[in-house]
Amino acid sequence: MNLSASVEDEGRTTPTRPAADGLAPALARNIEAIVERRNRDAKSASMEERVAAGISKFAGSMIFVYIHLGLFGAWIACNIGPVSFVRPWDPSLVVLAMFASVEAIFLSTFVLINQNRMAAADDARADLDLQVSLLNEHETTKLIKMTEQIARALNVGTETDDELTELKRDVAPEAVLDKIAEADGETSSS
Repeated sequence: MNLSASVEDEGRTTPTRPAADGLAPALARNIEAIVERRNRDAKSASMEERVAAGISKFAGSMIFVYIHLGLFGAWIACNIGPVSFVRPWDPSLVVLAMFASVEAIFLSTFVLINQNRMAAADDARADLDLQVSLLNEHETTKLIKMTEQIARALNVGTETDDELTELKRDVAPEAVLDKIAEADGETSSS
């Protein structure tokens, strides 16, 4: 369903149409944009990334556990005696341990590749969250200034007049980050 089509709303064209199931149109548009972005990112992933993600997904499934229980259980049963009609080929289970170790090396590498890709996506989302928060802060500051001007024009006093000077100041993100880094430095050196 394409939610970004223009529709008539009380005589004017809007960039969205009413969403199903009681969702606000803006929320439905945001959900659609996120899903489209995830699909685009998944399609743009390299073959190696897709293979690593697929292997990681499979290795994290119960089917993977059941396969290993069956294979390792059969290997052990055949090599330590309960299965008498098969001649043991690894009675000390050293070969099984070697296979398990090599498998663990590869699986951990695939998981790390997948985690690195996910961390990059998390960083991008964090950057987006920061940008939206900064925009929201800036817009709120402008609204406070406008509201103060309206109150002054109407000769209306408020209990928050003392706080307005501070609230009207835009936040400087680099100053906040510097203070956080400074506080982290003090905490880690203690």
